[in-house]
Amino acid sequence: MVATTAPVATSTHSASAGTADASAGAAGSARDLQHATWTLAWPVIFSFSIESFVGLCDMLMVGRLGPRAVAGVGVGVQILGGVDSVMFAVGTGTLAIVARQVGGRDLRGAEETLGQSILAAMALSLLAVVPVRAWAPALVGAFHVQPEVVPVGVSFLRIVMLGVPAGAALFVMIASLRGAGDTRTPLLIGLVVGVVNVLLAYVLIFGRLGLPALGVAGAAIATTVAFASGALVGLALRGWPLPPRVDVIRRVLRIGYPAAIEHLLMQVGFFLYIVFAAHHGTAAVAAYFIGVRILALSFLPGFGFAAAAATLIGQSLGAGRPDEAERSGREAVRLAVRLMTVCGIVIFVAARPIARLFVDDDAVVTDAVSFIRVLAACQPLMATDFTLGGALRGAGDTRFPLAAVFLGFYVCRLGFAGLVTFGLGLGVLWLWLALVGDYLVRSVLKGWRFRSGTWKQVVV
Repeated sequence: MVATTAPVATSTHSASAGTADASAGAAGSARDLQHATWTLAWPVIFSFSIESFVGLCDMLMVGRLGPRAVAGVGVGVQILGGVDSVMFAVGTGTLAIVARQVGGRDLRGAEETLGQSILAAMALSLLAVVPVRAWAPALVGAFHVQPEVVPVGVSFLRIVMLGVPAGAALFVMIASLRGAGDTRTPLLIGLVVGVVNVLLAYVLIFGRLGLPALGVAGAAIATTVAFASGALVGLALRGWPLPPRVDVIRRVLRIGYPAAIEHLLMQVGFFLYIVFAAHHGTAAVAAYFIGVRILALSFLPGFGFAAAAATLIGQSLGAGRPDEAERSGREAVRLAVRLMTVCGIVIFVAARPIARLFVDDDAVVTDAVSFIRVLAACQPLMATDFTLGGALRGAGDTRFPLAAVFLGFYVCRLGFAGLVTFGLGLGVLWLWLALVGDYLVRSVLKGWRFRSGTWKQVVV
């Protein structure tokens, strides 16, 4: 990491240099702060765009194998999302601590934090790999898929789980780089991972270059190899992890474990929301998945500005400048709201043509249009929620976003969805409107927390 984060940390005081650690720089004007925030945010936005594009390509290729393959891979990806909670625990703690250390010029400490975090992520992910592979049939069957889908999902899940330790190490390295103010190197690593994944999936799924056609297993192998290639690139940049230090690992997990619980709660919540949608019929379920595709794209600016806010705030607090940290957070929120509001207007106006791109069934299109327009209306709230969540996590205040998710998602979204679906028997539009209450509560709560300044006193 000395070869990567240290140069980043020492070269980012000048906004004109094109780097992103302006929180540690003394630039006081709003324009300098906007430039620093955008410089941090755009590589993250493109990184997640690549990830979304790779996922879309994989699903399109798997779709050529038939509905059983799509269902099996879809269930496997959902289970993998739950396992990813381990990475969120270590990655969130790593980013918050490394940002503080880089802001305070403790580059040796940042190096040690990264090395220990890699060890922790790989060890914890290995603990998850064994039971998931052993209980794969039961886990896939829990989704109540058709019997012929279960072996497909099990095959995919057991292979892709082999790549989880490498994926965990890669996730932590990327979090560390972003905490140090370097969001461009993760973009390049993500590009390598994406290219390897798509090309290898094409070769292995369909049996090109003289290799046998492996179908779903080929997709899983491609994902596993892509994770491994990204981890190797990252380790080549910073060297191998250090010998274990329990005190450093405990510190990282103390900050990061609420983010893991938050991520896991979200995954469970998404599953329950689908159950509510299923009560409204097949058209509503199809409309939901179409809307989710659009939602994934609309999230991208939010991810970017959340990462920017986390880095700027963490480094400013590490440098002993809490007022500058607050200004950085406010600027990131303003930029995110502006960009995502424009995206929301475009999505709202183009809702019907967007829905028609996915399906030609009138009933599905009608439900999808209403869902897409509700998502469009939520864009400013989503921008606030995402960015303030990143700001609080960058400060090490990870427990409050967990509480906000529980109140917003479980009490407001799922509670309201259950009431209108099973209690009042209202139409599917009311199910979609549950999202408004969810994001409104989360953005208000996180806004209150940020304005209170409590996060400035969090010790990491």
